[in-house]
Amino acid sequence: MVRICVIGCGAIGSLFAAHLARLEDVEVFAYDRWTEHVDAIAANGLRISGSADFTALPRATTNSSEIPRCDYGLVATKSIHTRTAIQQTAHLFDGDSAVCSVQNGMGNEEIIAEHVKYVMRGTTFPAGRIIAPGHVGYDIAGDTSIGPFEPSATPMEKVDALGELLTRSGLRTHALPDARPAQWTKLIFNAGTNPVGALTRLHHGAATFYEPTGALFDALIEEGIAVARAMGISLHNDPRELVRYAANAPGEHNASMLQDVLAGRQTEVDFMNGAIARMGEQYGVLTPLNRAVWALVKGLEHSWTNP
Repeated sequence: MVRICVIGCGAIGSLFAAHLARLEDVEVFAYDRWTEHVDAIAANGLRISGSADFTALPRATTNSSEIPRCDYGLVATKSIHTRTAIQQTAHLFDGDSAVCSVQNGMGNEEIIAEHVKYVMRGTTFPAGRIIAPGHVGYDIAGDTSIGPFEPSATPMEKVDALGELLTRSGLRTHALPDARPAQWTKLIFNAGTNPVGALTRLHHGAATFYEPTGALFDALIEEGIAVARAMGISLHNDPRELVRYAANAPGEHNASMLQDVLAGRQTEVDFMNGAIARMGEQYGVLTPLNRAVWALVKGLEHSWTNP
């Protein structure tokens, strides 16, 4: 029996926990500090609806001391909560365990590696939203890519084993020796779309097909592609094609940053546009648009403090 702890059970973490919990040879623990969500899962199971429709029974808790040692961890928190989340759960993983980030943005793996020996990069394209405690809407299906976080020297067989479990659970996953191209593809996609949605309050499809915001998507993406090129990273896909694909998905999906803005929460803009701007400065690539939207989103966050 393989034990997996999903750390952070918002929409994406819940999708991973629910799918994995359907496997008979996997014991899944879902850790989150959101009491209402955890209590609902414990009482009625974790319901998924939309692109898939089922209810699963992961073992959900708000107390990490209730979780035994795990073979794998999947960190699915917002990037701003990575440090706190791994500090609260690092004791679940020993020297043979491996922890994989399936988060947005850049910089999470470095934080996880401060506490865990073996770390994986992960990039996932499914999209969802919390409908109610214990119930997640699965808005857009998509693939996941995982690979070793290079400084941690994670053995490839661990990546392959986790990828096989995720694929068998219904989340098609690619185990890659180098997951940076997939991660940067998603980063550039997010940095192009998330802040525009957050600032205009347009759902993804509306912002894509409205000419001014669609053009801004493309311009932000061009800057990100230039930074990746300077770093020697060849993207897996054209992020602009991913924008069009997501825009044609059924329903009206709000980007995660817009969901944060509507809820008055701090966003992940530092790990998206901020990361592209920092790497652009390091590699000598100008990123004025990414810097501009980063500043605007930070200003919006600051406005909630009633300065």
